[in-house]
Amino acid sequence: MSEAEEQRQQRAWLRRIDPGSRAMVIAPVMLVLVVSAMLPWAGDAAGWEVLTGQADPALKIGLLPWLFAVNSTVVGLGVGALALITRRWLFAFVAGMAGLVVAFEGVIAIWSRQTSGQHGPALGLIIAAACMVVLAVQWIKVIWSRD
Repeated sequence: MSEAEEQRQQRAWLRRIDPGSRAMVIAPVMLVLVVSAMLPWAGDAAGWEVLTGQADPALKIGLLPWLFAVNSTVVGLGVGALALITRRWLFAFVAGMAGLVVAFEGVIAIWSRQTSGQHGPALGLIIAAACMVVLAVQWIKVIWSRD
C-alpha cells in the first residue's frame, strides 16, 4: 500500500464516528422527543400542533415555541438520525453544535410561555427541551471522542 493510499484511508477514518454506547442513549432520547410532540406544550395544544401551526389561536403560542418545535425536529431528529445512519463526523458536529442552540431555544421557549400571561409551558415542552439538552451533550461527547 502506498503512503498516499494510507493517508487517504486515515483521513476517511477520521471523518467517521463510532457513537458506541452513546447511541444507546441518543436513540431512545430521540424517541422521547417524538413522544413529547404528542404531549401538550401550551394549554391543550400538542407539540405537533405547535409545529404545524394548528394550535388554537386563543392560546397565543407565539414565535419562540414554534421556532423550537421546528428546530428540535430538524436538528434533534433529522440531523441526529443522519449522523447515526451515516456515522459521519460532520453530521455529528452539526447535531452537537446546533443541538446546543436548539436546547437554548427550548429554555427560552419555556420562559416565553411562563411570561406570556397565557397558559404556561406544559409537560411536553419541558420534556422536549430536556431531550435537546441531553442530545446536545451526547453529540458533543461523540465528536470529542475519537474512538
